[in-house]
Amino acid sequence: MSEVAGKTDYLKMYYGKKLQGMQDLETSACCCNDELLHPDIREIERQLDNEILAKFYGCGSPIPPSLEGCTVLDLGCGTGKDVFIASRLVGPNGFVTGVDMTDEQLNVAWKHVDSQMKKFGYSKPNTEFKKGYIEDLNELNIADESLDVVMSNCVINLSEDKRKVFSEIFRVLKPGGELYFSDVFTGRRVPEYLADDPLLHSECLGGAMYIEDFRRMMREEGCLDYRVVSRHKIKINNPGIEVKAGMVDFYSVTVRAFKLENLEDICEDYGQVAQYLGTVPGYPHAFELDEHHRFIAGKPMLVCGNTASMLQETRFARHFKVAGDRSSHYGPFECAPASEKHSSNDESGGACC
Repeated sequence: MSEVAGKTDYLKMYYGKKLQGMQDLETSACCCNDELLHPDIREIERQLDNEILAKFYGCGSPIPPSLEGCTVLDLGCGTGKDVFIASRLVGPNGFVTGVDMTDEQLNVAWKHVDSQMKKFGYSKPNTEFKKGYIEDLNELNIADESLDVVMSNCVINLSEDKRKVFSEIFRVLKPGGELYFSDVFTGRRVPEYLADDPLLHSECLGGAMYIEDFRRMMREEGCLDYRVVSRHKIKINNPGIEVKAGMVDFYSVTVRAFKLENLEDICEDYGQVAQYLGTVPGYPHAFELDEHHRFIAGKPMLVCGNTASMLQETRFARHFKVAGDRSSHYGPFECAPASEKHSSNDESGGACC
């Protein structure tokens, strides 16, 4: 049996049989802090069946706003918690697909489809679940440029071929589509003895992504600027594993990346100005694109060319008024390039200012 196959089988056993609830986890890496959730998300969560919540594991809330009518894919959906939340947000005219490789998790998800659709008041399901691997979405008949949003909650770290995962994501996203995911990142590469430990791998620590390697993978897929939405240092809460991990620093990070052709590797100044209209549901007063871009409703804000594209050429276009184009260039925007920020071990993301 190959090492990859061995880890995959262990993962299926771990999430399908060993874990029966959050209390069975050995660390706190896969635990969500509900206090950080948007009130609208918390309200939807209260409508979910208890079994969905009890057997779901994640490290964030990778559910972006403004999903009405969208087609969404959740990678590593588990019991379907994020799928059902997104189902409520996309509405009856949207559709959400969850993909997972673990039978026991998918059985829970399928079992609750009818009851959740009834709670949401839908006459027919707007969700489905598929068994498969996130490295091969083509095998699941997920077509090129067919999705508005791909999301994932603390699952990509578990993959042994992350480059393939990101390649598949950008294949299936529509132009202007968004990858929005939460995962475990590190400030240095995880040593082999940790990466090869089945338990630490299953606890989302062994396969955690070094932030620089993630940046390089994004560049390979043509995404020169990704944005960090939130970041929190992970407290492992297991003395034995903390000693074993040594100096490796782990973070729960939520990232957004758009499939756009004209992103540049540093922020460039074209004199463009963006004004938030206050129309994103749940965000009447302000909207945060990332850690460094908070738009106050009605207030014009100077933005770089990349940010202007993210607001003009995506589903957020109807929520913003952007003045100016790229016909006049005024040099670099007052913002450090991605390479400078990452070389200083700053996970603030891409070329955002």
